Amino acid sequence: MAQRVLVLNASYEPINVTSLHRAVVLVLKEKAEVLEEALMPIRTSGSSFVKPQVIRLVYLVRVPRYEARKITRRALFARDDYSCQYCGSSARLTVDHVVPRSRGGGSGWENVVTSCAPCNSRKGDHLPGEIKMFPKNKPRPPSASVFISVAAPKRPKSWEPYLASLAA
Repeated sequence: MAQRVLVLNASYEPINVTSLHRAVVLVLKEKAEVLEEALMPIRTSGSSFVKPQVIRLVYLVRVPRYEARKITRRALFARDDYSCQYCGSSARLTVDHVVPRSRGGGSGWENVVTSCAPCNSRKGDHLPGEIKMFPKNKPRPPSASVFISVAAPKRPKSWEPYLASLAA
């Protein structure tokens, strides 16, 4: 598996996870600085470079709010803790529109939840009140930590101080 690098905005806000290659390019182009490095450097035939684990952009970038980020199954399932929002099951997960699209519901973060196949089938195109099936948690846009955990399920210890603000 390719090494992943945590990217912080100039304000130290975690904004992304990128590949080692992309992180090194940003550092060499002086668009980012290395905050945390691995013990082993990157060696070439003629030189040696620091192997970054956390970088910070030297300029502030405007990050789209998490509501505007594209909905993916992985991000949705992570937001809902990989469990059906109706019964709690973690098997045969699907995506359910709380207000069905056939009834005018949209496909935004506020209208989609994780559902197991049996609950999704049972709910069908009914509104939650009609069939008495309400999601356990109100659908909402996910936090930044959801996108970071989807991009890098295993996080190095060196990331923890920078991600502590996301847990709060």
